[in-house]
Amino acid sequence: MASVDRPAVLGRLVRHDLGLDVGGYVAVKDPCPVRLGSTWHLFGTAVHEGYRYEILHATAPTPEGPWRGRAPVAMTQPSGTCVAAPGVIAEGRSLHMFLQTDYNLFGGRVLHLVSTDEGDSFTTQDTALVSVPGTDQAGIYDPHPAEIGGQRYLTYSAFSTVGQPDIFLARSRTGRWSGPWETIGPILRHSHVPDHNQPSEPGYEWGLEGAQLVELPDGRVLLNAVCFLASAAMGSRQRVFFATAATPQGPYEILGPAMDPGHGGEVGHATATIHNGELSLFFQERPPRGAWRYGIASAPVYAAASGRRAA
Repeated sequence: MASVDRPAVLGRLVRHDLGLDVGGYVAVKDPCPVRLGSTWHLFGTAVHEGYRYEILHATAPTPEGPWRGRAPVAMTQPSGTCVAAPGVIAEGRSLHMFLQTDYNLFGGRVLHLVSTDEGDSFTTQDTALVSVPGTDQAGIYDPHPAEIGGQRYLTYSAFSTVGQPDIFLARSRTGRWSGPWETIGPILRHSHVPDHNQPSEPGYEWGLEGAQLVELPDGRVLLNAVCFLASAAMGSRQRVFFATAATPQGPYEILGPAMDPGHGGEVGHATATIHNGELSLFFQERPPRGAWRYGIASAPVYAAASGRRAA
């Protein structure tokens, strides 16, 4: 996969120590940072023995930390085989969470929940998206909200064959997080991503997932998502990659991997946030045969064409 043209988008990503103790979990995945007032909140999927999931919650004064764990998010447990992968965004003093119910089965949903107590608890408001049998959205998962150009969007993975998801986009018809949501369709398919494994290839592993959009200071759209490198060995294929477009609908220019794994393993599901001209990328990472843990890296954001740091 080609390298990122960093002078046109980002400076060099520099890793930082997240400083978050997650020793009580078998794994932690799907990190999602969000700023609420002067406090940064981190939500994610926490995994117990036996694949029991809960939603992790931590807070910090800055994206770099120090992060301190809080009690897992309290909510009435929705039904599903994998209620996880929270995508969270702030609106005033409220937090809106979009949550999958399944990820590798047909019939999944995306739920919309709201918190008014700084993320300690969330109440289910409505169902944002439902899978559609017999279509390329027979299964859906990994939702993430974004506000771009004053419009509200959801990215998510969807598939007609389990294990072969592409990246889809929906837009709120009302401009509210409560929707209803209009499906725009796929914005990134397997064939659009160089070096990503293809279903027709021997040893195919998985499709595109974990997508998120963020609006750059110059109005462009930056997408990060997860692909699986065809040329890598099983267990070392996952990579977070960047892409840019003029609009959320695309078309997207694939820029390449965000970074290499720190231990020769994999880098997966990530969320980027931009604050004071700096992009912070929170990601999940694991060494070969190891457990998923969180990492963070940051880089200055540059304005288009100028190569100068954005304000």
